[in-house]
Amino acid sequence: MEPYVPARHFPLEALPVPLVFATYRIIRDANTAFGALFGYEVEELRGQSFSMLYPSVADFVMVGDLWQANFSGGRSYTDERIMRRRDGTRFWCHVRGRSMVGADPFSEAIYCFDAMARPAHHGRSGLTDRQRQIVTLVAQGKTNGAIAAELGLSPRTVETHRYRLIRQLGFKNTAELVTWFTST
Repeated sequence: MEPYVPARHFPLEALPVPLVFATYRIIRDANTAFGALFGYEVEELRGQSFSMLYPSVADFVMVGDLWQANFSGGRSYTDERIMRRRDGTRFWCHVRGRSMVGADPFSEAIYCFDAMARPAHHGRSGLTDRQRQIVTLVAQGKTNGAIAAELGLSPRTVETHRYRLIRQLGFKNTAELVTWFTST
């Protein structure tokens, strides 16, 4: 059997999903779908840091730390996070990325961004950065052990954060926490 050879190659621009190529978290190329998702022309994004698309520098650093820990070895990584459009509106985004250089994951990577229907209200603004991280991962269905491994914490610490979040917000269980998180 002969290997499959595509009849034609598709440049990044021709693909209908929001895609971006970056080196060390600097946007090197993106397609129109990516620019439109954030409210920019592609030319305005080239050479810019991804930090301009995050609600805060702290969010940019936090996500970078997560990806650095989980993105190495040429693997792919995925998460959900709040991003910021040009006009300042915030939205939830599902992001998938793949490192093209296993030993240095940020040196060359491609990312796909998908906007999510989940509202990004400021109702969660009373939460700390760590609480937002944990509730986001809980809402993705991850276990305490998986969250702990991803964040570099102990499972007991994650369990304590989860318990305190439920009590702080007046919920009875994790299901109520997740429902609140995905609907506010």
